Amino acid sequence: MDKSEKEAKYIWEGISSKIKYLRHKNGLSVEALAKKAGFTKSYLSQIENLKREPTIGALTKIARALEVNFFFLVNGEKPVEDDESLVVVKRQDRRTLTSPSRLANTIYESINQKKKNRLMDAYIVTTGFEFTAEPMAHEGEELIFIMEGKQEFVYNGKSQILEEGDCCYFDSSKLHYARSVGKEMSKALIVFTMKS
Repeated sequence: MDKSEKEAKYIWEGISSKIKYLRHKNGLSVEALAKKAGFTKSYLSQIENLKREPTIGALTKIARALEVNFFFLVNGEKPVEDDESLVVVKRQDRRTLTSPSRLANTIYESINQKKKNRLMDAYIVTTGFEFTAEPMAHEGEELIFIMEGKQEFVYNGKSQILEEGDCCYFDSSKLHYARSVGKEMSKALIVFTMKS
């Protein structure tokens, strides 16, 4: 097991233990939390028992169901208590998550993590050169705006090349995934929302 695999294992073990802890703290069974998050009992059980790595979208839904910030599940960070309607996240304050091996070296930088009770999650995403092990699908809608580079985006079985300045908006419940193509890794603004 190389260093990145060890780091990924450590991240997922921490996420799993936080989910279990919060579920017990809130008096929820696996079935109750799964229902609240919109998943099957089996899927949530697999996440808790480290048999399946959740997508960023799935973790976001679990965090919302547990009424915590996404980054609390990832690294224990508590949200800033701020009731302001305007929240500014400075470049140096972005929270970064390098996704484990299944997400092919994708780097997520949260650009709105300070906003409590938000309707959207927004990230600057640097995409690796390989497709993820499994396509992603989650409830809601998603927007991708290519800021740099070029990527192959596969949606519902159809492949498209997206270049700098291109934008796509889609129903994220359909299978989708992407990879950088060309010499440089692509960078995109990704905004998604979950339907309640």
